Amino acid sequence: MQASIDWLDDPQVFRVNQRKAHSDHTVYGSKEEIRSQSSRLQSLNGEWRFCFSENAEKRPKEFFEQDFDDRSFDTIHVPGHIELSDFDKIHYINTMYPWEGHEFRRPAYTTASEKEMAGMFSQAEENPVGSYVTTFQLAEGLKGKDVTIRFEGVEQAMYVWLNGHFVGYAEDSFTPSEFDLSPYLEEENRLAVEVHKRSTAAFLEDQDFFRFFGIFRNVVLVARGKNHLEDLWLRPQLDDTYQKGKLDVSLSFENLTAESDLQVRVLDLDRQTIYEEKQAIGETVQLSIDLGEVVLWDHFAPNLYTFEIETRYRDGVTEYVEYPFGFRKIELKDKVMYLNGKRLIINGVNRHEWSEKTGRAITLDDMEKDLAVIKNANINGVRTSHYPNQIPWYFLCDRAGIHVMAETNLESHGSWQKMGAFEPSYNVPRGIPQWREVVLDRAKTHFETFKNHTSILFWSLGNESYVGENIRLMNEYFKKVDPDRFVHYEGNYVDPIFEASVSDMKSSMYATPAAVADYLENQADKPYILCEYMHDMGNSLGGLGSYMALLDEYEMYQGGYIWDFKDQALEVLDPVTNRKVMRYGGDFDDRPSDYEFSGNGIVFANGQEKPALQEVRYYYGKYRS
Repeated sequence: MQASIDWLDDPQVFRVNQRKAHSDHTVYGSKEEIRSQSSRLQSLNGEWRFCFSENAEKRPKEFFEQDFDDRSFDTIHVPGHIELSDFDKIHYINTMYPWEGHEFRRPAYTTASEKEMAGMFSQAEENPVGSYVTTFQLAEGLKGKDVTIRFEGVEQAMYVWLNGHFVGYAEDSFTPSEFDLSPYLEEENRLAVEVHKRSTAAFLEDQDFFRFFGIFRNVVLVARGKNHLEDLWLRPQLDDTYQKGKLDVSLSFENLTAESDLQVRVLDLDRQTIYEEKQAIGETVQLSIDLGEVVLWDHFAPNLYTFEIETRYRDGVTEYVEYPFGFRKIELKDKVMYLNGKRLIINGVNRHEWSEKTGRAITLDDMEKDLAVIKNANINGVRTSHYPNQIPWYFLCDRAGIHVMAETNLESHGSWQKMGAFEPSYNVPRGIPQWREVVLDRAKTHFETFKNHTSILFWSLGNESYVGENIRLMNEYFKKVDPDRFVHYEGNYVDPIFEASVSDMKSSMYATPAAVADYLENQADKPYILCEYMHDMGNSLGGLGSYMALLDEYEMYQGGYIWDFKDQALEVLDPVTNRKVMRYGGDFDDRPSDYEFSGNGIVFANGQEKPALQEVRYYYGKYRS
């Protein structure tokens, strides 16, 4: 199969040769490896050779060929943003598409003519391309096994080649993309990745953030050996007394061999074995494990059990996996959401992934520092605004007892809201058939990757994307595959038909306390949350107490998520003062821009607390749940 540059222009082409999404577990060669490093993984992070091009026409089109001479290429660090490596312009904008005022574009299959659709991105004058090259030899633990490459985050469209062979194509910037490298592996391997800043995916990724591109999350090789655990789904279940629990388990395996078996264990909070079973292995294995009395998981006591899987061939271990899980039950009773039989109160915050030094290419240390501030401020809930976060974040939230609203990578704000007015003539995805599979794929990949995390209480369908049949189908998908969690979407309010059929809760942005009270007194048919409120720009957040008082007056009001956690600003060296300063939107000659609108955090971009955080800590501390 040959790669086609025209895929950039077609919303119906969003994944080519990608492996199916699966759970985010880590595979080890043995239990002992969990204390150090897995022999089944090989990181490709580091310095890559790199060529920046202004558009697709100017890119080195044959750079993936084995005999291509790339000695003239620059170098770039992976993971990282191309813009922060001084190869492209830094640009912040909120709701408008970043090309507005420079290039005319309308989403395919809306008001755009066939002529306008052709070459919209593939032939654009301004659509930069990054051509990446690295070489590698397989580590010992991967030799003789099938090997997958996992890109954990690439903005926004990428083509992949290995040793001159086309491997695959992907668009979703914020969920892992995996490809099978096995047919093309050699002793010395040359990996080529071509990243385009924009494709039709740009219409679906119009989030309020700096518009970066490149390989900005980890790149990892994964060995799939004998009896490989490809997917697991853990579904802890509580009885109606919230005291007794069972664990339903679904396992999927690949590369099965004869003379093999499977050992599973459940460990308690002290890592003592409370259940153990040995059985034959098959392509799928279903278990239902009665554990009797269990301790619960919540914000104050995030108690986690451990599920262990060990596959064996003859007398040797072929793989070892362990995964944490907790027992908690979320329910809707009398139009009120409950967690473990208690009314749920969300003391939440919206959080972009952000570092003042590296943008969205954050580290585990960055995440842990964010989480420490969140816990100290009595925040119990985080909305992953507006895209799936890096995998470690969810494990941290499991351990910290954070209630996560996991948001799908979907925002098409600029296709329906223009200069404050509603004008959805070319809104996507709405009910347009050609945009259906791409948004359903984003929902499926999101769910399959993160389905095991106890901390996730809500699946969110996306942000500010209007509404329509395609979003209703996303809602239907989540309810079908995971009826034990709530589904959230705020944008259904624009159409009464979809307001009734999409989202388990009434969700609003920036409604006044009086408007919230009016809904709860006169219209209430669903529990109410504010998915965004208390926009903390400038000297703000003074009215938080008025919102918190609603929790005492109305059971169906269940809190909300402050906008937002951290300023999006970049640390730069000021050439005049020779001092490090923070630069916001518009400070990089970026136009169009929403300027300092990138600075709405309760902490500064470097994590330093703002005065407003005292208000959050005080009121959220009064209404701890």
